[in-house]
Amino acid sequence: MSGALAWFRRDLRLEDNAALGRALAQAERVFCCFVFDSEILDALESRADRRVDFIWRSVCELRERLRAAGGDLIVLHGRAREEVPRLAADLDVIEVIAAEDYEPAAVARDAEVAERLRASGIGFTAVKDTVVFARSELLTQGGRPFTVFTPYRKAWLKRVGEAELALRLDVADLKHLTRPPQETRLPELRELGFEPADLAAAGIRPGETGAQETLAAFLGRIDRYHEQRDYPALDATSGLAIHNRFGTISIRRLVRAARSRRSKGTDFWLAELIWRDFFFQVLHHHPRAAREAFRPQFADIPWPNDAALFAAWQAGRTGYPIVDAAMRQLNATGNMHNRLRMVVASFLVKDLLVDWRRGERHFAATLNDFDLAANNGNWQWAASTGCDAQPWFRIFNPVAQSEKFDAQGEYIRRWVPELANVPAEFIHAPWKQRPVEQAACGCVIGHDYPAPMVDHAVQRERALALYGKARS
Repeated sequence: MSGALAWFRRDLRLEDNAALGRALAQAERVFCCFVFDSEILDALESRADRRVDFIWRSVCELRERLRAAGGDLIVLHGRAREEVPRLAADLDVIEVIAAEDYEPAAVARDAEVAERLRASGIGFTAVKDTVVFARSELLTQGGRPFTVFTPYRKAWLKRVGEAELALRLDVADLKHLTRPPQETRLPELRELGFEPADLAAAGIRPGETGAQETLAAFLGRIDRYHEQRDYPALDATSGLAIHNRFGTISIRRLVRAARSRRSKGTDFWLAELIWRDFFFQVLHHHPRAAREAFRPQFADIPWPNDAALFAAWQAGRTGYPIVDAAMRQLNATGNMHNRLRMVVASFLVKDLLVDWRRGERHFAATLNDFDLAANNGNWQWAASTGCDAQPWFRIFNPVAQSEKFDAQGEYIRRWVPELANVPAEFIHAPWKQRPVEQAACGCVIGHDYPAPMVDHAVQRERALALYGKARS
């Protein structure tokens, strides 16, 4: 009887799973595995990383679902490039099937796994699952990769249809799920070298069940998404980014949900999902962008990279309330509102004059939903170094952004309690209050809350000079 091994990675679900569906359709015996890859885990800075806890809890749920359907999930801890070929040989399967991963390190890993399997007479197949359109499936009329989002979005919308969004798993095929010859156990989180994190405090519900609940809650308010999404105090975003990252729900399911009810809100949300595909194809065609500026003219900007300014930005102690509130939320929960990601990124690069790659690495270490393609794409957008980026001469004014998107200071007060009693007219720039008023509010600038570390107007001119010199 033919056998296959379905290797779960960033597709931690049973429903609409392309790799599992392919294995069930082709093999009479289907084993399933997941590897806590030590090469990835050992590089993490925190031993209480929320992402590892999220993955572990999601793997627990997936394992129970597979067991209830007659199969099991073999969970290993080690170097995936070694563990998967070894397991495939032990199970005597003829093929390993996994979802495609487009990050450069993952591509190299998969190439090595495929070679090791080939040496043992075992095949390796990677199927599209993370995106709607992968690699070169969507090109310009001239046959080139898109580098501007708007024409990419139009081509994406014109091309997308039922074929791309079809379910990838027929529940009737679950009868082919097979338990391994020997009983397996799931390593405890502490055995992996990590401590439990407070996911509930971060508003995260792990697993396929958590993804379905999060989607259902979002669909109840999605029709106002276009009106509310930019206001952090409303917390009106979908909350699905971490589920997208680890595949506890499929991108096809989300796109089907968006297209099933047409409104301005769903149109705006669908555009966000298309941005995700766009960044994946940019990273595939331009892997160097993972390490350097997409635009060569901005590759060698001589950033001052003041260490004290960078440390203040990381800690949320810059003296600019909207920036500090966003960074403190990130540090406390691993989450940050999308609008504020743009604001703090622009502030780091164009006000503090710190290399965007330093900010990108900090987000990579702290964001619950960190995804290389999106994180890199968005940082390069804010730094004006990427494709279809914010023009280099447009620089966010942090005070103006604060006044526009948190007018009453609700979000600021939530995360910067020192400013709780500062009136709304001054909360965006509390240093403008007279000293006697500061004392009356219980927030003396320079004592209870930092004075601005830089002058935005001055730094704006310095940034323009740096970019202008690089262009010339």
